[in-house]
Amino acid sequence: MTVGERLRFALIGAGRIAGTYAAAFERIDLLVPAAVVDPCREAAVALARRLRCPAFSSTAEMLAQCKVDAAVVCTLPVTHPAVTLELLSAGKHVLCEKPLSIDVADARAMIEAACARGVCFTMASKFRYVPDVLRAKEIVDAGEIGEIALFENAFTGCVDMRHRWNADLRVSGGGVLIDNGTHAVDLMRYFLGPIVDLRVIEGKRLQGLPVEETVSIHLRSAEGVLGSIDLSWSIDKHLEHYLTIYGTKGTLRIGWQGSKRWRNGEGGWEPFGTGYDKIEAFTRQIEN
Repeated sequence: MTVGERLRFALIGAGRIAGTYAAAFERIDLLVPAAVVDPCREAAVALARRLRCPAFSSTAEMLAQCKVDAAVVCTLPVTHPAVTLELLSAGKHVLCEKPLSIDVADARAMIEAACARGVCFTMASKFRYVPDVLRAKEIVDAGEIGEIALFENAFTGCVDMRHRWNADLRVSGGGVLIDNGTHAVDLMRYFLGPIVDLRVIEGKRLQGLPVEETVSIHLRSAEGVLGSIDLSWSIDKHLEHYLTIYGTKGTLRIGWQGSKRWRNGEGGWEPFGTGYDKIEAFTRQIEN
């Protein structure tokens, strides 16, 4: 490809999350929506009509009939390895929704395949592209809140999961831990580096799901920073922020509607940022 040439992207999967990716596609000038793939023909056609591109019932059909440079895989987790490996084998760049796989061996095979073909391959990590998170990372890296001592994260909310695929272990690979825990652990690694100790405690299954609904994670980074993460589909902590980082010189709180900073010895919170915008995060992620 040449500089300035528009990338032709395929969207594999036409479910709920695909709609958000479609909105992100519409914001990126250097991207051309090239195809939508879903075994449910009706869903594929509906999303393809929105993006003004052809619809296909399988990845193989799409690859045979359509020229694409890259693809976003947002199918059910259990299908990620097969779909992704098919795309990578065809030399396509791939952004795969989390989790990469419900099996570690399959995830490694996907990474190895990408390396062998020399194409870009990454798991969706939307929070790394939230402007408030990026600003917080700059503050931490500059040492402005001193030595980091504690990291707290919470992704909680009351969501009825009884009839959603996320609660089907065969399809999802797990419950709230594999669903939201991917974001939580990724955030801690983003700010603090490698994690050396980790313990997960499961709470009550208030919805009676066959997978975990509420968990508490306790971690320690290689630098000795402690972390605590609360995840739940059944409890809402009603927090304005989802991430707090405590340092020897101050504190950062990253929130849904805005973020703020505390400087030790000065008192008072200083606001920064504009909060969390899902479509903006997805857009930045694809652009990257």
